[in-house]
Amino acid sequence: MKKLFVLVLFAFTCGVSQTLVWEDVTSHYALPLGIKAYHGTRTSPIASIWYLDADLNNPKLAIRPYVAAASMTLPAFTASVGAYAAINGGFFGGTSPYSAVIYPNEVKATNVQSVARNSAAYPVIRSFFGMKKNRSLSVDWIYQFGNAMTDIYTYSQPLPYASNDPVPQALPVKNNGSQYSDLLVGIGGGPMLIRNDTITITYNQELMWGSGVGETNGDPRTAIGFTANKHVIMMTADGRQSLSDGVGLPELAQILKSLGCTGAINLDGGGSTQMAIQNQYINSPSEQRPVPAIVAIVSTDSLNLPKEPLFQKIIDTGDTNATAIGGGWFESANPGYWGTTKSQLHGIGTGSTAFEFRPHLPVKATYNVYGWWVSSSNRSTDTPFIITHNRGTDTVMTDQTSNGSTWKLIGAYEFSGTSKDRVVITDAAKTGSYVVADAIKFESFDPTVATRVYNTSLESGIRSFEVFQNYPNPFNPSTTLRYTLAAGSAVCVKVYDRIGAEITTLVDQWQTPGMHSVLFDASLLSSGLYFYQIRTADRCLTKSMLLLK
Repeated sequence: MKKLFVLVLFAFTCGVSQTLVWEDVTSHYALPLGIKAYHGTRTSPIASIWYLDADLNNPKLAIRPYVAAASMTLPAFTASVGAYAAINGGFFGGTSPYSAVIYPNEVKATNVQSVARNSAAYPVIRSFFGMKKNRSLSVDWIYQFGNAMTDIYTYSQPLPYASNDPVPQALPVKNNGSQYSDLLVGIGGGPMLIRNDTITITYNQELMWGSGVGETNGDPRTAIGFTANKHVIMMTADGRQSLSDGVGLPELAQILKSLGCTGAINLDGGGSTQMAIQNQYINSPSEQRPVPAIVAIVSTDSLNLPKEPLFQKIIDTGDTNATAIGGGWFESANPGYWGTTKSQLHGIGTGSTAFEFRPHLPVKATYNVYGWWVSSSNRSTDTPFIITHNRGTDTVMTDQTSNGSTWKLIGAYEFSGTSKDRVVITDAAKTGSYVVADAIKFESFDPTVATRVYNTSLESGIRSFEVFQNYPNPFNPSTTLRYTLAAGSAVCVKVYDRIGAEITTLVDQWQTPGMHSVLFDASLLSSGLYFYQIRTADRCLTKSMLLLK
């Protein structure tokens, strides 16, 4: 039985009311529970528009992009990765994406950092659709300073260009944005269509003028958005053919908003506009153009996500259980260090100078050890990491000229859970000029660890979670927020000002049982009363804190 509903829109050119009639065509295709397909038509101006609705409240469904080694038409691409359905991705040239493509823990492509306009290079901040590790959805303006996940920064606005602006803006700087934390997957495009439940078309600011992408003309269009109740809407509007004139960006945004989208971005359009379910076209493309990237509705298993660790502990060089042994350590001026303490450098030597990390692990078990450092060409290629564990001592030589600003696995070891456990970075290298000490991470998937931490929490009287008063309080300019979890949970830590406006999100991720702390740096804020809210899967607590400068 066909399901029809009518959407009343207003033609932007003449103000005449038009009706767009949607038909639920889900039953025409073999789709799993949680995915629906709709076809919308109208007679004047003639239009044929399609959208897919993916309900991400179904934990078996997810959204993710793909990049192909060689461009393919959408049905072939969709079938090759085993996706349920897909649309074309962002902009590209030849076989190279010009828009961001983010896999789990991997940057496959970046948004363009600049575009050529008026015979000059214009830096540009463009749109991005992302899904975080907790499956929350957002649209943001991003700039990528490199090819690492830690190089992705979000901004509250794109650069303030006007149409045919004669002068390029200055390059974006990290301090004006925020590092994109806990990003799982995403796709770039432009311009923004809807943000914070408001139609926001940043056509000029994202330098779409001069690109061949028109703003108000009728054209084939592709877009992706999401609703407040975690439905992803993937849309194609056919154009350049007798069955459909296409739409402009303002109308595309209005259609998406009428379907409940609170955030949406435009993707590549024109001859690239395509939608497929499995190995067949759904829409009627003006061209069946091969594309190098798609964004697809997939089984969650297709994300190939690693298991969540049952225990995790990170020790930075500024922590109390990290100690510099011997003199001569100094801060690196290079960015990309872990946490709030800069990387520590030391010239290569005989091994008499070192940095020691003592983990105080909860129980004897197997733990993965990771290192974090800021890489550079003058670093050693054989920096010694000496790991003392339950079965003895191992030395691992690490190349610190590469793999910087990310967690690099050093190895897996059975630690004793006593004060004997430690990781030591020494200066006893033979290559390069400097060794680096920055941060060490311990992770375990051993059920013994989770059981021990959970039981310890229960013994100490923790039944759900407890939020402690920040320390110090009053503070200037930073303070530590502490809380305990009796069981693993998704955790969100936010800071608000005295009128309830959100200042920042400090944590938004799954966390293991035990004590947790997070540093809040208020260097850029004025004196006053602030609030921090810590939310778990089933509880939410708020406390106040006072900044005095």
